Amino acid sequence: MNFKEEQGLRIARIEEIIKKYLPREEGFHRTLPEAVNYSVLAGGKRLRPMLMEESFRLFNGTGAVIEPFMAALEMIHNYSLVHDDLPAMDNDEYRRGQKTTWAVFGEGMAVLAGDGLLNLAYETAAGAFSFAADFDQMSRIAKALRILGAKSGINGMIAGQTADIEAESGKNPLTQELLLFIHEKKTAALIEAAFMIGAVLAGASDEETARMETAARKIGVAFQIQDDILDVVSTQEILGKPVGSDEKNNKLTYVSLKGIEPSRQEVERLSREAIGILNSFANRNEFLTELVKSLIHREK
Repeated sequence: MNFKEEQGLRIARIEEIIKKYLPREEGFHRTLPEAVNYSVLAGGKRLRPMLMEESFRLFNGTGAVIEPFMAALEMIHNYSLVHDDLPAMDNDEYRRGQKTTWAVFGEGMAVLAGDGLLNLAYETAAGAFSFAADFDQMSRIAKALRILGAKSGINGMIAGQTADIEAESGKNPLTQELLLFIHEKKTAALIEAAFMIGAVLAGASDEETARMETAARKIGVAFQIQDDILDVVSTQEILGKPVGSDEKNNKLTYVSLKGIEPSRQEVERLSREAIGILNSFANRNEFLTELVKSLIHREK
């Protein structure tokens, strides 16, 4: 298997799936869909929908029922980035090598674009019911919707964002426990959603879904630590966004707490454990395993 080639094919397919669900740029409010589409189509690894589909395949899932959820999860991810980049949050002007949404459309429109993407995500995911062949599949879709809401909501991703903001303000003491909470919620929660929804829609058991959640949590934390490392050692040209922003914003990171080498070792450990879980299932998904490994060595 040529991993890079396979990854490219998957990204191209995911792009087409996402485009099907994006709004038309028309009407008196056309600036809003323009900002929404600018935000979503600005590139990216499409990691979360890719992980979701590979989880679906791991449990022998077939059919198009997964596609609305793939698009929905990428919308939620991108809404979070649009809001993260705002001056009131991380105050970043570049992402993926181009101007951030607020820098192009203004702060107010960026807030609305994020709001629009979040609502469009649930509208899109609910469209999966049109693919349901029977009551059992409808029940799986309903369960997947609950997972999507929980992992992206006030006890999921938004909880991590809240803790991150308050850590920057000095409201909470900067501890390893707090850092792990932020990573597990802010970054890992959506990866957990990807793995769990893929498994649930394919008919995995509760026990299997729980194991996928554990693997995803390890991958998510490792992914975020690697992101923290790149913010220190990479360049804006490679990363596509300003480097050193964590230090500038006085952000608590694993690197600032432990140093570069211990951080790299932790990424390796968490990734090995996650791959061990993925390889423990009866079926094997070679591409999924290689995808997780690639996260360790990525440069952007």
